[in-house]
Amino acid sequence: MATYEESGVNINLGDKCSAIAYSAAKKTFAGRKGMIGEPLTDEGGFSGALDMGDYYLVQNDDGVGTKIKIAEMIGKYDTMAYDLIAMVADDAVCMGAETISITNTLDVDKVDESKITPLMAGLEKAALEHKIVVPGGEIAELGEMVNGYIWNATAVGIVEKNKFITGENIKKGDKLIGLHSDGLRSNGFSLVRYILKNKFGENWHRERFSDTQTWGEAVLTPSKIYSSAILEMHGRYKEKPKVDLKGVVHVTGGGIFSNTDRVLKKTGLKGQFTNLPEPHEMMKKLMEFGNVSKEEAYKTWNMGIGMILISNDVEEIRKICSKHKIESQIIGEIG
Repeated sequence: MATYEESGVNINLGDKCSAIAYSAAKKTFAGRKGMIGEPLTDEGGFSGALDMGDYYLVQNDDGVGTKIKIAEMIGKYDTMAYDLIAMVADDAVCMGAETISITNTLDVDKVDESKITPLMAGLEKAALEHKIVVPGGEIAELGEMVNGYIWNATAVGIVEKNKFITGENIKKGDKLIGLHSDGLRSNGFSLVRYILKNKFGENWHRERFSDTQTWGEAVLTPSKIYSSAILEMHGRYKEKPKVDLKGVVHVTGGGIFSNTDRVLKKTGLKGQFTNLPEPHEMMKKLMEFGNVSKEEAYKTWNMGIGMILISNDVEEIRKICSKHKIESQIIGEIG
């Protein structure tokens, strides 16, 4: 039975190290006490927030992870920026923040114009689509220190204080509205590669997933970016909300259940998931090939739901999602 840990990722140890990092980070907060930019302590939030007087400045970091290995295997780099922006902008919008800019760092073993060009063209395209600027970045050639390409980004966003989403107003009976994903997004790829390599060998990316796609093409499906749709609901900076969003859950590492628990931590409530969609076909096949338990799959992959909104304004959410070509459905409620 394949597990994420067996593929080389120890979630518990990762959580422990993240706690060490956050503990050290919190100790720096005292350095700006009483000053502009004093940090807001928000345990379990998807981003950090700094008090700028009339608004919060929101900041977070993430990257595309080992998904870029598949891009290297099949020589297709032009969609990776959608994964990069989704990982950071969709974290920021969980607090209600509009991402204004991202900076990015590309660590490479060797610079290659044929790879850099489509990566940056994709970044330009995705950023323009979501009204995000890229004011700076860094390409670092590190030789044998890295094996391939590593792409990370920092997002900077803003949100008015009265629109900052804390989750404190969540009540029993509030609806859980799932926004469908197009594929694996950018989490759990160590396990994906481990399973497919064991099933098909080193050249697994060339095996047929369907009549129209190889396995490499299927798992490289770019992440859907939800932040623009959610900002239309919540209102960009100085815009009035159309929807009462009580909580927003980004389904990244840890899956649907643990990320929802993270948002509900302050309330003592739980999510009751009574209407989850069927997982993507590729996820079902991965579970079959790797003998992956349902519990392990739901901890590792998004299983068809990339974001969860906690709100009772179901029809308005459905209408806005449809405009942005996002499928949505009620997947349960708060209990």
